[in-house]
Amino acid sequence: MLKKFLIIGIGSTMIGIGVNGFILPFHLINGGFFGISLLANYLWGLKVGLTFICLNIPVYIYAFRYEPDYFMNGLLGAVVSGFMLDFLMPLNGMIHLPILNSIIIGAVIIGIGVGFMLRNHISPGGMDLLALLIAKKTKVNVGVICFAIDAVIISTGLLLLNDARLLYSLVIVSIIGLFACVITSVRKV
Repeated sequence: MLKKFLIIGIGSTMIGIGVNGFILPFHLINGGFFGISLLANYLWGLKVGLTFICLNIPVYIYAFRYEPDYFMNGLLGAVVSGFMLDFLMPLNGMIHLPILNSIIIGAVIIGIGVGFMLRNHISPGGMDLLALLIAKKTKVNVGVICFAIDAVIISTGLLLLNDARLLYSLVIVSIIGLFACVITSVRKV
């Protein structure tokens, strides 16, 4: 249990540092349900937080019913990750790097945090929980599933919003997906 809390704490802190220190200053969208929520806001004016909660509900209900361990781990991961994102918000704007350097460093930090959490069947949010559930049923690497879902979300945003900056978001999810895939693929000793 202590190991689980340590992994959640370290992974969530890395996510908070990567997002707030390196990604958020450039106003890029992310993958997952947060990215879908941002797209819904840009397209239809829907509230981001409410949309995010609504999108998460079916995944958490499914996990609660069929995979109680994933549900609890996902709930803990989402709560701590959300707290660390808010707690580390003061990092936004403190680090001044060119956009490409910033997104690469941020994505590596986030990818390591997400990868260690997913390796231990802990999700930092609803889409990652969905990816864990799909991976368990299909035996496909969870990092590959996360990357595929995030790439579809970012590509959809690029097509719908026609904003070239979103290409940077594809770089972010590619790096995060790569690190998550590698970390979840390495066999435990």
